[in-house]
Amino acid sequence: MKAAVYTVYGSPEVIQIQEVDKPTPQPCEVLINIKASSITRADTMMRQGTPKFGRLFVGLFKPKNPALGTGFSGIVEAVGNQVTKFKIGDAVFGEKLFSNGTNAQYICVDQEGIIVLKPDHLSHEQAAPICDGFLTSYSFLKDIAKLQSGQHILVNGASGSLGTAGVQLGNYMGAKVTGVCSAKNAALVKSLGADEVIDYTKTDFTKEQIRYDVIYDTVGKSSYKACKNVINDNGVFVTPVLSFETLRYSLFKPKKVKFSATGIRKLVELKALLEELAMLFEQGILQTHIDKTYKLEHLVEAHHYLETGRKVGNIVISQS
Repeated sequence: MKAAVYTVYGSPEVIQIQEVDKPTPQPCEVLINIKASSITRADTMMRQGTPKFGRLFVGLFKPKNPALGTGFSGIVEAVGNQVTKFKIGDAVFGEKLFSNGTNAQYICVDQEGIIVLKPDHLSHEQAAPICDGFLTSYSFLKDIAKLQSGQHILVNGASGSLGTAGVQLGNYMGAKVTGVCSAKNAALVKSLGADEVIDYTKTDFTKEQIRYDVIYDTVGKSSYKACKNVINDNGVFVTPVLSFETLRYSLFKPKKVKFSATGIRKLVELKALLEELAMLFEQGILQTHIDKTYKLEHLVEAHHYLETGRKVGNIVISQS
């Protein structure tokens, strides 16, 4: 089967599409024929080995895990002899972390892992990036920031994968939502549920008089230091983007600054959140916004586009 790998850190050109052995499911695993997978900013940071202190965890001189991609959607092709929760032919989606990447034709996933049945009305392309955008944002807003109905949340980077998810989830959770993005994406962010939109090219929200209960910086372009004057006394600054400053503040001001790597949470917790999200998608409350779709053999081009910073919503690798 074909799979994307990278054996050194660097530009998108370090990515290779190689022929590798098709995996065989273990007793509690399902083999998934991947129809679509995700590509995210986190993938580019892993490929680049940035920030460099992060290499202490992912490989000091070269990547420990050479695979790419985490989100997937596809069809169960085979099951292990102890699998009871899925059957051959099931359409499923989810996320596979710290193992064989999903930018590939096949992957094996444990039935107790981050995997659920795909809502019928969603295409594989719409389902594949849900864990990257919505699962991360739901984890942050519900469990880390503990966003409450009636609170005011600002979503920085509101037009990206995490941002479009954060805006919708904030609205669903009953909060007042302010999105920060460029003017060209303001209409999209409004349509997803933002009450107000700030054009970051014209207005610096950190210099305004409005204060927020939660600032969710999805892109790592701001900081607690810059935002502290616009955060309410009991408010919090949260971000999934690791930096030395964020790490330092989260250690010394843990009630005000919270960084979390969603992928290191317990699988049972992430699966419960994904099941809730699947129901919200089933009900039509949430929607995936897709910017561009690429074929697996064009993954290098997809990484180049992602690095332009012009992505709106999600980029998907489609094999259908």
